[in-house]
Amino acid sequence: MTQGTHHYVPDTRNETILIDVNGEHFPRAEAKVSVFDSGFMLGDGVWEGIRLHHGRLAFLDRHLDRLWRGAKAIHMDIGVTRDELERRLYAVLDANGMTDDGVHIRLMVTRGLRSTPYQDPRVVVTPATIVIIPEWKEPAPETATRMLRLFTVHVRRGYPDVQDPMLNSHSKLNCITACIQAAQAGADEGLMLDPHGFVATCNSTHFFIVRDGEIWTSSGDYCLDGITRRVVIEVAREAGIPVFERNFSLTHVYGADEAFTTGTFAGVAPVGSVDGRALGTKRGPMVERLQQRYLERLAQDVAGRGRP
Repeated sequence: MTQGTHHYVPDTRNETILIDVNGEHFPRAEAKVSVFDSGFMLGDGVWEGIRLHHGRLAFLDRHLDRLWRGAKAIHMDIGVTRDELERRLYAVLDANGMTDDGVHIRLMVTRGLRSTPYQDPRVVVTPATIVIIPEWKEPAPETATRMLRLFTVHVRRGYPDVQDPMLNSHSKLNCITACIQAAQAGADEGLMLDPHGFVATCNSTHFFIVRDGEIWTSSGDYCLDGITRRVVIEVAREAGIPVFERNFSLTHVYGADEAFTTGTFAGVAPVGSVDGRALGTKRGPMVERLQQRYLERLAQDVAGRGRP
């Protein structure tokens, strides 16, 4: 069972969901891609995780912006328009009877089929592969209050000239090895440092600390351009809370008043300890305040959003 912020409530309906593969719907057991697909073969592609809230896909414009930016950065043609992709997203939701909350989508785009196992994109012989997996997936109820345990792993977030950590790519081995080390240490997630030893991010969420009424998060140079991260920064600043995107070390973390993570799946989640240093035994006032403001912004976003 997945732990940490991705601990979810199992739902037997997921056994019979329909999945969209290149615009066609297939039962879960029949949804497949070729062994020659660029994503399977080389991790060559980009993806998004999107939540359904009150019948609308939350922050969809930001997610599609990031998807298209990532595709452009790796010189990949998604092959459909944004309007067509949005239509596919809602079509597969409708086909599954998913009309309200409690649904999470994994939208994946790979470069397409290769004629032979080789990394050169010039051997790609088909348009991009687009897969949409919608699941009935609610965060475990205790996620909003259960204090996460983090462990600082030896795996670093690398320089952008090696593999830019801002890319939401299918190549996630860096984060997977961090996750494995954290799990072996008995933690919920791994806290990852940048090449200079400053705090960067967690292996699957973004990380923040609270000190003397201020919120600190990393400079952003070595982490994904997180959408929930950005929304939380915006709502905090609108509330008059000082927010700093800056370099800080584990010493700052160990002495923090509160800490929390952000992510599309669970929103804002409190952190109770890092490397065995206790930061709190219950959710702090800043985390609770930000959770409420994030939910308000989420509701505001979907209330003003139409659908095809």
